[in-house]
Order: sequence, then C-alpha cells, then structure tokens
Amino acid sequence: MSSILSEIFDAAKTVRAIAQGMAVTLGYIPKRKLTRQYPDVPVELYPRFRGEHYLARDENGKERCVACFLCSAACPADAIYIEADEDLRPYEERPGMENRYARVYNIDYGRCILCGYCVEACPKDAIKHGHNFEMAVTNFADLVKDKQYLLSNLEREKTHNLTLRSDA
Repeated sequence: MSSILSEIFDAAKTVRAIAQGMAVTLGYIPKRKLTRQYPDVPVELYPRFRGEHYLARDENGKERCVACFLCSAACPADAIYIEADEDLRPYEERPGMENRYARVYNIDYGRCILCGYCVEACPKDAIKHGHNFEMAVTNFADLVKDKQYLLSNLEREKTHNLTLRSDA
C-alpha cells in the first residue's frame, strides 16, 4: 500500500513540475519580442565589452609589444603564441619601441575565452580588447589571427557599424 502511495505522490510531483514549467513558458508568449535588425541597425555595445583584440602602437607609430610573454603566461586557455627576436637597428628603423620585439604574435580564437587577463598582464599596454564581435569563420584555421591582423585591427574596428552605449 505504501509503494502505491509513493508512486502516486511522485507522479503528482512530476505533473506539478511540468505544469510550473509550462506556466513559465506560456507566460512569455504574449510578451513583446525584441529583435535587433542587424546589420541594418547599428549594434549597441557597452564600452567595457571585450571583443577581438588589437595590438596598440605608441604615438610615433611604433609597436608597443616587447615580447615579455606575460600575456601568454596569463592566458588560462593558452591561446597566445609569441616568438621574440632582437632588433639591433637604429631606433628610427625598428618596428617597435625597444630592441626586443615580437617576431610572431598569434592569438587562436578557437581557444580564447576573451577573459581579459592578457590585457591586464601587459606592462606596456600593447594588447587591448576592441569591440569587434564578428569572429565567425567557416574554417578553424581562420580563427588564428597573426600579428599583422592584430596591428591593423584597431583601424578595422572603426569601420564597423556599432555604437557604444552611454548608460554603462
């Protein structure tokens, strides 16, 4: 007798849970839907949005990155790959600020979680988050962005159709 009562009690709990779930679902049906008409209408992003990275330059147009490997060490997803090199040319001919520079600087967006640890770890403010969120590709190899791409990413970001929200 007690097993029959426990089965009835369990069935009643299940029916009650399903009814509660359906009530929530049916409650959303009459509400007005919010649809963004992207790309016709600009996307509104918050200023602190962390999108695709870019490598910054100083006021003289020189690369800020000195290949200290702190961004790579801080990355929990191991998405940043750097190869350092020494440049002994005069300052005017060097691509960067210091003798040491990143010959290879790659970010694998297949692994990157956009956490921002690399930005916080950089002592020269060389790597920063942009607002580009359009990172969809059809080939996984295209998710690896090289140094030239990251250096030109700030200029590329200015051409995107987005606006920054001011209520943040």
